[in-house]
Formats: sequence, structure tokens, C-alpha cells
Amino acid sequence: MTRTIVESKTKTAIIGFDQPFCVIGERINPTGRKILAEELERGDFSRVEADAIAQVAAGANILDINSGAVFSNKMAEDPRYADNNFVEPPLMREMVERVQAIVDVPLCIDSSVPGALENGLAAAEGRPLLNSVTGEEERLELVLPLVKKYNVPVVAISNDDTGISEDPDVRFAVAKKIVERAADFGIPAHDIVVDPLVMPIGAMGTAGLQVFTLVRRLREELGVNTTCGASNISFGLPNRHGINNAFLPMAMTAGMTSAIMNPVALPTGPKKIAEKKAEIEAAGVILPEGMDDETFVQLFGMGSTKPRAGKEMEAIRAANFLTDNDASGSEWIKFNRVAPKEGEGRARTGRRRRG
Repeated sequence: MTRTIVESKTKTAIIGFDQPFCVIGERINPTGRKILAEELERGDFSRVEADAIAQVAAGANILDINSGAVFSNKMAEDPRYADNNFVEPPLMREMVERVQAIVDVPLCIDSSVPGALENGLAAAEGRPLLNSVTGEEERLELVLPLVKKYNVPVVAISNDDTGISEDPDVRFAVAKKIVERAADFGIPAHDIVVDPLVMPIGAMGTAGLQVFTLVRRLREELGVNTTCGASNISFGLPNRHGINNAFLPMAMTAGMTSAIMNPVALPTGPKKIAEKKAEIEAAGVILPEGMDDETFVQLFGMGSTKPRAGKEMEAIRAANFLTDNDASGSEWIKFNRVAPKEGEGRARTGRRRRG
């Protein structure tokens, strides 16, 4: 069986055909997150640390760390900040050091900047996953030597100099090319995790079927593990969680062994709570005096005021159980065990009266 080993200083994550599905948490990424990017520009890493803790608590096995921040304000002071080759290497090192100081899961070093990749690899303890290499000639020549030098596994994305093809046969050929070129560097197939590229189902009706077919071919013909950006499948559609929850177990049964995704259901904020309370009061419903916000949001099906595992994690854990990758359902039972409320204990204290 093909197994890809990813390690931190103290923990090991195994991506493999005979292993539970591996969740790679994607939240530590300033791309499209304006507030996070602004905080990083100020040297504030508190949100990075909070995202790391929340994702691990939700069940992430590996944390992806992406350093692709844009420092807009600093550009006006120093034009070098307009260049990601200047911004990302020191930022990546700092992010890696901050994250591994507070959580002990393996990391995935994610950047398009070679200097950031090398800084991340140098700072990471253990054996991180590198994200990523493509079939583009320049990228192969830049990244594969790093993979060999640090003896780490790598995500291989199925696009090349011609771009992303809608033809699954072309994407398979690109993946095969990367595996073969990696072999020239002495990098074994079990250290390559192929991303066959998930297209949005809203734009291409065959996107799901394409991925399932590709994953089977990659497993059977190349013997490699696979991953994907899971939320791409539902891009632009309503009820994205519903699509994702169906897609992930189907991809797993086709042979996909990991996904880069958000494992966390974000907390319900005070604004939404206030709006819901106003709506309820306008309908003439009187709430019990002193009801706390957490009880309120749970009562009205609004989730939770705290970060928690998302619905996608529920679907993955159920699929692990159904595919016999959760021995005796122990993880499923643990995941669904209701924790006692604050101040409540599971056991009574004091002596038991004799009869």
C-alpha cells in the first residue's frame, strides 16, 4: 500500500489507501482574507495562532501554511514590498515558527515563491509536506531539488505550461510527467500526492465524474496518493456544504486519500444573534430570562458561538467508519460524544451511600 509520511516533531500523519482520510487544514492563508493580511502586515500573528488551534481541535491532521500576503501599506514606504519574493520568505519562517510553537501536528508549506518554500522547510520540525510543484518546466526545476534536498513529500498539481486542461486525460498525463521527473531526482512515487484539480460542478456538469475517474487512474496506474481543494467543487453554488458533504465521501470511495479544506464551522457572531433575537421578539416570542447566547443559537439551529468541527468533518468521519478505516467506530463515537456544559461534571462527587 502507498503511504505518504508527514511528520511534526512529535506526531505523524499518514496519507494512504488503507488509512483514515487525511484532512489538511487550509485556514492559515491570507489570500482573500483582508483582515488576516492586514494583521500580518502589522506583525500580529494572533489570528494565525487561533486558526491553528481551532483547526486541530476540529480534527485537522496537517496544517497548510500559506504566506501569500500582500502588504499594501508598506508598499508606499518601500517598493520592495510589492515583490512576493521579498515579502514571503521571512513571513513564512515566522508563521511556521509561531504555529509549531502552539500545536504539534505536521505542517504543509505552501507558496509559489521558492525562497518561501525553502525558509518554511528550514524552519519546520519533522517532515513537512511541500505545496506544491506543477508540470511547468521552470517549476519542476525549482521545486524538485528542494524536495530531494529536504527529503519531504510534495503535492503535484496537474497543470503545466499550457494551463489547466478540461480534458482529464491531459491532467493525468501531466501528473504522470511529474511522477516520472521526480523519479529522475530519486523521489519515490509514495512521496508524491497528486492534486488532479477539481473543477466547479456549477460550471462543468461532469466535474465530479472526472475527478472520480482521475483518482482511480492515479491510484491504479501510478500508485500515488491524491488530494484536492475540496471546496472548489461547490464554487458559486447555494448550500455549498451540501455539495461538499456528498462530494468528499464519493471521492474517498474512488480512492482520494486527503483534501485541503476548512475543517472548522465558524462561530455565530453577535450581529447574527442580535438580528435573530429581534426577529423572534417581533414575532411575539418571549425568551427565558437569562438565556445565554450559546443556548440560544443551539436552540434556534444557528450553530455555535464557538469554533467547532464543520459538517464536512462529520461526512468524512462517517465515511471512514463505513470504509473500515475507523476501527470499531471509535472515532465516530468520540466525535459525536456530547461534552458536558461548563460547570457540569460527568461523575458525582462525594461518598456513595450504602444500602
